[in-house]
Amino acid sequence: MKLCMVGYGAIAERHMETFVAIEGVEPWALVGRRAEPAAEFASRWKFRSWTLDLDEALADPALEAVVITSPSALHAAQAEKALEAGKHVLLEIPMALGLADAERVTRLARRVGRRLMVAHTMRTYPALREVRRRVEAGELRIHHIVGLFGLPRRSNTTFAGNPRSWTDDLLWHFGAHMVDMALWLTGHREARRLFCQIGPKHPTQNVMDLSLCMTLPGGELVTLAQSFNIASFHWKIMFIGEEATLVYDKGTLQGAEGEVIVPGRPIQDLRDQNHEFIAAIREGRDPSITGEEVLPAMRILQAAQDSADASLTS
Repeated sequence: MKLCMVGYGAIAERHMETFVAIEGVEPWALVGRRAEPAAEFASRWKFRSWTLDLDEALADPALEAVVITSPSALHAAQAEKALEAGKHVLLEIPMALGLADAERVTRLARRVGRRLMVAHTMRTYPALREVRRRVEAGELRIHHIVGLFGLPRRSNTTFAGNPRSWTDDLLWHFGAHMVDMALWLTGHREARRLFCQIGPKHPTQNVMDLSLCMTLPGGELVTLAQSFNIASFHWKIMFIGEEATLVYDKGTLQGAEGEVIVPGRPIQDLRDQNHEFIAAIREGRDPSITGEEVLPAMRILQAAQDSADASLTS
């Protein structure tokens, strides 16, 4: 299967580490925004060619699948181009920076009959799969999900510490991870009593702090706090249930006293996700995380954005 990678940043590296280990997947075309890093990335991962023009890459009839890891604001438009060109798409999170764009991309994938998988990687984490298993088996009745995501980004840099040429979106990117996680684990597709507040905007990096609260249909409370102002990386979620209190901490699932229930795995381990994308194409079926699967989270994020905007004007 001939593969096109759009983007050459840190997450593209993690994708390529996985794809080169899948039998029959061939790095075919690399699309970048700047010539020097595009050429370097393409050479290192042995792509057949590289270009700064997405249309040029998509015009190749041999190309079968496209992985989009570009800046968030480009995701929806690039996914549409790839789908219209007849390619299957693995789309990095967020699939869009607004609900309308996410819905349009989802409809297009169905219309053209191509596989669209959205990289909500938290659904593949063994620690969170165990929480979901307990919920589905009736072993854990969740009353409250309390999440903290913090990434030190007082300067606009990547995970690797390199200068970032674009501005990340705290709500639509990392909020998408957390909101989708809460819905997926509990089996719900909507929320009520939703309220989102944002802190003072940074002069160049937009929103740096936010809090989001909502109630799920089963009565479960969800309280999420996110920050780019934090001093060190945190990704911690507490699941408070009748039978147990579980803590997810950067890949590890622990009990209330710190005992390890599921050992940690790197949060950027994309093996399960990317194998599923390739398998779905080869087997002619939907991948496990379709556009339709994550639209409920996108609807909540749109409501959160609207709530935050309203709070600024009230």
